[in-house]
Amino acid sequence: MTPTRPRKLLMMVILLELSNDVWMLLAPGTVSMETVDMRHVLRWTQLMTPCNTTVLYSVQYQGEFELLIKNGSWINAPECQQIPLTNCDLTFDLGSDSDYSLRVRGQCGSTLSAWTRFSFNRNNMTPPVPEIKVTAAGDVLLVAVRKFPLTAATRVMMWRRDEEQQAKTHLMPADQDVLQVAALQEGVVYCVKAQVFLKSDTQSGFTDSHCVSITGPGAAAWKQPAAVTVTVVVTLALLTGLFWSIVHCRPDSCQKYFHKEPLPLSLRGNFDLRIGVHQQREELCEGTPHLLRGGET
Repeated sequence: MTPTRPRKLLMMVILLELSNDVWMLLAPGTVSMETVDMRHVLRWTQLMTPCNTTVLYSVQYQGEFELLIKNGSWINAPECQQIPLTNCDLTFDLGSDSDYSLRVRGQCGSTLSAWTRFSFNRNNMTPPVPEIKVTAAGDVLLVAVRKFPLTAATRVMMWRRDEEQQAKTHLMPADQDVLQVAALQEGVVYCVKAQVFLKSDTQSGFTDSHCVSITGPGAAAWKQPAAVTVTVVVTLALLTGLFWSIVHCRPDSCQKYFHKEPLPLSLRGNFDLRIGVHQQREELCEGTPHLLRGGET
């Protein structure tokens, strides 16, 4: 009898463990990162375990700073705590070029699932093609670059039109937004294209070619803004003078400039005719004899 009791207790423990495993929530599966134009969205598949309520999900991340300095602590993604969705936008949370560990778990009521982990480094992602604006100021070519991420460097290729095989390369560090190339030949058309690249040698595609003509040092960059300024000042002066003249113009002087033409006779009205008819009626009344009524002498 005595040897059988430990066996029964052992079987009961095994059954309890098996029952806990059966009813425990499964961890989310198929975790992946979707990156489009450096926007990082973590995605996972929905839990297939039956749940009487809506399954909620929570996401945490850990960078090198949390791993090495904060003793391996994890940070809750602020916008992705107990959400019913199966995706989480971590673009602003994963702000450095370090290695990140991500994890997500599900929750059904008060029951939590195990964590599913995922590793990520944004340097391994292809950055988007930058935007460039090319202008000429005299004999200087200006290339303004708008890029993402801001930590990416820029490679600018410049060549004379129809001579792309002889293009020259200009490198712009991450903190430089405008490239200036001076002492270019007047009257020549130069073309430019650019791409960005990260420290991991991951690079974007090139932009379309942008071509501009160099006007030379004689056409200084200040002339066009100066011409516009002079035009505006002259126009304002003329309008001010005209307004002052109208306000301060004396009646006798203004009549010389604003002469009023008299109306034609057909539009003046028939006031004289009415007066004539009235006078004619008075004359007729004076010449008519009055009849005496009876009793009048």
